[in-house]
Amino acid sequence: MSRQEIYNNLFSAKALFITGILIIPALFFNPNTEFRVIQFLFFLLCAWLCGKKINLIFTFLVIIFIVVFNLIIPYGRVLFSIGIFKITTGALTAGIHRAVTFSSLIMLSKITVRQDLKINGAFGELLSESLCYFSVIMNNKYRFTGKNLITEIDNMMLEFSRDQLIENKEQLMSKQTKPVGYVILIIAVILSWLPLLINYCGI
Repeated sequence: MSRQEIYNNLFSAKALFITGILIIPALFFNPNTEFRVIQFLFFLLCAWLCGKKINLIFTFLVIIFIVVFNLIIPYGRVLFSIGIFKITTGALTAGIHRAVTFSSLIMLSKITVRQDLKINGAFGELLSESLCYFSVIMNNKYRFTGKNLITEIDNMMLEFSRDQLIENKEQLMSKQTKPVGYVILIIAVILSWLPLLINYCGI
């Protein structure tokens, strides 16, 4: 049995979604960049354990782009200069902080947002459908070459309308969280909050 199948069998979409909601504050309220990097690496490991598709090259290119973009406005102590371009501690730290926050949210969404998520109410139905599409996009590799962008986007949308997507969603909706699944989710929440607790309490 693959990691993806184990992940689907252990957890329900609602339990995963609630877990994600509980974890997000632990990320946003953590002001320490080093600890936020640890949280990102933890979410990255969890996504891999769940059998999610992870493009490490693309992930780290996004991190580098965000960091470099933040270096445009230098502030803080100058570490070194490349011509007129100055690398400062403040801009570098802020860039890393924002980059790992964005990447952490992407990894967390891969784990906690699944295409069979169902939320009650009209707004909930719209939200769950949007999250379903988001989950499919995040967990599949769609390559846009730019040669015929409209056609490529159209093909992707046709992928959403196929009966297979509906069938997969219905099969997943029958899954209930196993007792061991609840234990794993509780441990994941505790580990996600641990860096924040260490930062504030000095544990």
